[in-house]
Amino acid sequence: MKRFIKYYALEIYTVLALSFIVAAAVIGNLSTVQKLVVVDALLFVLHEWEEGHYPGGFIKLISGLVGIKVDDEMSRASRIPAGILLLTLSIVPFVFDTTPLITIAVATFGIIECFVHTLGIRLFHTKQFYTPGMVTAWLEFVVSVMMITYLAVNDIARCYDYVFGPLLMIVCFGLLQKTMTLMVGIRYSDMPKMIRRQWTRRG
Repeated sequence: MKRFIKYYALEIYTVLALSFIVAAAVIGNLSTVQKLVVVDALLFVLHEWEEGHYPGGFIKLISGLVGIKVDDEMSRASRIPAGILLLTLSIVPFVFDTTPLITIAVATFGIIECFVHTLGIRLFHTKQFYTPGMVTAWLEFVVSVMMITYLAVNDIARCYDYVFGPLLMIVCFGLLQKTMTLMVGIRYSDMPKMIRRQWTRRG
């Protein structure tokens, strides 16, 4: 069972996420925040597939940058923590749609994703203006801007929401990245040194 979950982590996440989206559509009468969260949930699914498969996968880019080999089984298993976080970022803000701090935290995730994938063009020295997952990351950014704009225009969020929402997401995102790097046998603190070493070799 464990091996099945590891191997089909992305597919399992996709089924669960799409089930959530269908359930939300059946419920109907959604608030503006809930509608944006559902759109985000769909983009999360599309992002995971784009990031993992087209044209070769974001993990493949990272492993090439730090100079390690990640087998297919480990690459697939690394989607488990990502899937858990994305399901959480879909369900929690949908249920607590009147809690602006949570909405801002989710919006921050979309902004971070866009920043990371765009920065990756320079970091990975890609030949084209693209990294796996960048298209959907930019779409997530658009939804994030819409979320924050809605909260701001309607004066729903308070100053502490704009402070602690992003902080909460930065911590969650950091833990996700640390977990995923540990799964492929890398200590997060060693990443900068490994990247510099690879850059030196390429130079």
